Amino acid sequence: MIHAISPVDGRYAEKTSILGKYFSEYALIRYRVFVECAYFDALCNAIRPLAGIPSVQRNQIMHIAKNFNEDDAETIKKIEKTTNHDVKAVEYFLKEKFDHIGLSGKKEFIHFGLTSQDINNTAIPLSYREAFNDVLKPSILNIIRQIESLAIAYEGIPMLARTHGQPASPTTLGKEMRVFVERLDDEIQILGSINIKCKFGGATGNFNAHKVAFPDYNWPEFANNFCLTLGLKRSKYTTQIAHYDDLAAIFQSFARLNTILIDFCRDIWTYISMEYFRQKTVKGEIGSSAMPHKVNPIDFENAEGNLGVANALLHFMAEKLPVSRLQRDLTDSTVLRNIGVPFAHILIAFQSIEKGISKLELNRLQLEKDLENNWVVIAEAIQSVLRREGFDKPYELLKDLTRGNAQVSASTMMEFIEKLPVSEEIKSELKAITPFNYTGYA
Repeated sequence: MIHAISPVDGRYAEKTSILGKYFSEYALIRYRVFVECAYFDALCNAIRPLAGIPSVQRNQIMHIAKNFNEDDAETIKKIEKTTNHDVKAVEYFLKEKFDHIGLSGKKEFIHFGLTSQDINNTAIPLSYREAFNDVLKPSILNIIRQIESLAIAYEGIPMLARTHGQPASPTTLGKEMRVFVERLDDEIQILGSINIKCKFGGATGNFNAHKVAFPDYNWPEFANNFCLTLGLKRSKYTTQIAHYDDLAAIFQSFARLNTILIDFCRDIWTYISMEYFRQKTVKGEIGSSAMPHKVNPIDFENAEGNLGVANALLHFMAEKLPVSRLQRDLTDSTVLRNIGVPFAHILIAFQSIEKGISKLELNRLQLEKDLENNWVVIAEAIQSVLRREGFDKPYELLKDLTRGNAQVSASTMMEFIEKLPVSEEIKSELKAITPFNYTGYA
C-alpha cells in the first residue's frame, strides 16, 4: 500500500477497499463472466440448438459465474496476454469451462452474435447499480440522518445569520441544518429516478448476426427481456456502444450532491472558526506540529478536497462518455475503467464528514454572545411593524440609527423605541422583539 500511486489504493485503502468488489479489474472480469453466462442461459430458452440442454448443466453454467474467484480472473488475464482482447479472453475462458462440464458441442454459442460492448455496457451498469445499492446510497443516507439529528438537536436554538458575511436577521441552527437535509433529499430522489440502462444489440446495435442466423426470432424483444431480468433497461437505438447519457446524468447528479456537501463542509468549517462549534479532542492526536493548542477541522477539509477531486472526474466523464466518433472509438473504454475512482473519493469524503460531525460540540454561549452584540439585526423587525402602522419612512429612520453602527445595544434600541411617536401598546410590542426571538418560523 505504501507504494501505491493513488491515495485511493494507498493511504485510504482501508476506507475504499469495499468498492473493489464492484470497480476493480477483478470485479469487471467477474461481471463480464456473469453477463456471458446469463446470456447463454437465456439463449437456452430462445433457440433450437440449445433447447435440449439439461437443467443440471445450465445450473453448472451459472455456477461458473457464482463461484468465480481470483484464480479464474488470473486465468483470464493470462489468456488476454495472447488475445490482447479482454472480452475475447473471457469467451475463451468459458469455452474451456464448457469442455469440463460436457458442453463442448455448444460452446460456440458463448458470446453468440455479440460484440464486446454488449458485455461491457451491461457489466458496468450492473456494477454501478450494485455498488450504489450496497455502499454508496447507505452512506449518503447515513450522512443525511446525521445532519437531520443535528437539526433536531439544535431546533429552536437562535443564531445570528450572516448574509455577505455580515450580521443579518436571526435564524436557528436547527433550521440551517435542515437546509442541507432538504437539498440532499431532493438530489437523492433525482438520482434514484435515473434509469440505469445498458446496450445489448450486436456489433452496431442492429442484431445483424442474430437475425441472419435466426431470422424468425424476435431478438429485440429477447434482449429487452434479458436486460430486465438483470434489473437494467435496454437502450433501443444504439451504435456499437451505449450512448452513456444515463451514466452522464448519474455522474452529474452525484456531482451536485457532492457540491451540496462541499457547501455543508464549508459552513461547518466557518461555524467552527466562529467558535459556534468546538471539536472533541482525541487523546494522542496532534493538530499542529508547531502549535500545541490547535484542534483543526481536518475532517471537513479532507471531505471538501476529496469531493472536489471526485467532481472533477465526474464532470469530465459526464462530458466525455456521451461523445464518440461515429459508431465507436475506444476512448470510452479507457474512461470507464476509472469509474470507481470518483466513487472512492466520494466514499472517503463521506466517512470524513461522518467523523467530523461526531466530533462537534455546540458552544451555545458563543451563539448567544453574537446575538447580544448585534441588536442592529432587529432594525428590520421594527421598521416592518412601523410600516404596518403607516409610519412615515421607517426604513430610512432605522437606517440612520443602525447602518455601520457597531455600538447599537439593547439599551440603544429601547431608548430609540421610547422616543417614537407611537402608542404605548406599539412601543411594548417593539420592546418585546430581541435578537433571540426574532427568528420567524425557523
